[in-house]
Amino acid sequence: MSAPTDEPARTGEPADEPAAAAVPDIEQAVARVEHELGRLFARIRVSWREAATTVHPDLQPLGYQVLTSIATGKATSAGAIIERLQTDKTAVSRQVRQLEQLGLVESVRDPDDRRARVLVATELAQERVTAARSRYEARLAERLGRWSQADLDRFAEMLAELGGGASDRTDGKTPAS
Repeated sequence: MSAPTDEPARTGEPADEPAAAAVPDIEQAVARVEHELGRLFARIRVSWREAATTVHPDLQPLGYQVLTSIATGKATSAGAIIERLQTDKTAVSRQVRQLEQLGLVESVRDPDDRRARVLVATELAQERVTAARSRYEARLAERLGRWSQADLDRFAEMLAELGGGASDRTDGKTPAS
């Protein structure tokens, strides 16, 4: 580092200030992203709560997530639900029991393995989940409908990158490339 002088830096010469300012700028940008993610997660939690209430007034947001996992076929066993939602067995068991009591889920024999049981959403559940999803999808479409296809594709890529980390990319590119 050079000794400080009273002379202003000449145009074209490197200055120490921009390099030093870059770190705080990055820290501020990361802090802003963190803040906005917090706001987004809070809004998502509110949406889950609203959707759960649409399905049944006594349904909790986790119960709604369990139900949608079952209704979409993405998880039809307790183990698959635990894995998908990254939650504990006790919470899933409690939610499945409530969903059964509310007439939203049934446990039936697995047609591929008669010893096992799978969870299926009832017709009532399918109707109510469809209603809840349509409201959510309409709000999301309203917000994202103004974005270009390229912006949406890039946003989806950036979310995937953030959620999975750079080591999970299969194309070998970094987020900036």
